[in-house]
Amino acid sequence: MKKLNIHLVLIFTSLLSIFPFIWLISTSLKGNAENIFAYPPKIIPSDFTLQNYVGVWHQVDFMAYFINSMIVAGATVLLNLLLSALAAYPLARMEFAGKKFTFFAVLATIMIPFQAIMLPVYLITLKLNMVDSVNNFMGYLGLILPFAVNAFGIFLMRQAFLGIPKEMEEAAIVDGCNPFQTFFKVLLPMVKPSLAVLAIFTFIGSWGEFLWPSIVLTKESMYTLPVGVNNLQGMFSANWRFIAAGSILATIPIVIFFLFMQKYFISGENEGAVKG
Repeated sequence: MKKLNIHLVLIFTSLLSIFPFIWLISTSLKGNAENIFAYPPKIIPSDFTLQNYVGVWHQVDFMAYFINSMIVAGATVLLNLLLSALAAYPLARMEFAGKKFTFFAVLATIMIPFQAIMLPVYLITLKLNMVDSVNNFMGYLGLILPFAVNAFGIFLMRQAFLGIPKEMEEAAIVDGCNPFQTFFKVLLPMVKPSLAVLAIFTFIGSWGEFLWPSIVLTKESMYTLPVGVNNLQGMFSANWRFIAAGSILATIPIVIFFLFMQKYFISGENEGAVKG
């Protein structure tokens, strides 16, 4: 009976969490003849249509926004995996003066929200000409580099490296590997689950980032998907059916990426729980 009550609570909580997404799907499938703000909410559309998806595809340059988001999210993920692992390796496997202070200083930055440092980061971005008004390449750099590495990624990878027996590293050294060979050929392949977890979190965060691109971008051709979908909302009116359809289309890559990396996800989270 106790387990039944727990499962009922979990099911109810899950339904509450997923309801906004279900309502979004329902809204994207409703035709113009149906009131999307009816109360109580009507989940199953009576005027079912797929024209909202066709309409949003032609209303904005959806494919260009998609490509921009893929470039930004893909590059951000790759840089986070590489830089976080490179920063975490000496913190986990090497001894040097100030090691603990350095680690705790990095860890302390988790408590600082990006909004608190956004203004100085924006000014630095402008000073370095990393804006799309210079050219598209510099615009991409302005979107990618501020999120190229973070304290969470360094912490996660450090915990993963701590979970590897030192004998593996010693065996590689005996075989003649230098520190870089040991890192890339021995240790890095052994922390694939943690790399997958970091990749998932980074991809979701980068793909859904709205505030920073909306601040630094000036050309519509450089818009990422969140900014492009928001562009459907006009000053005095908004087609909520198109916005819902665009939002659903924008979440598909996240779902696909997660499903592709899912087999590594659980074991990677467990690796992050190793005591440091």
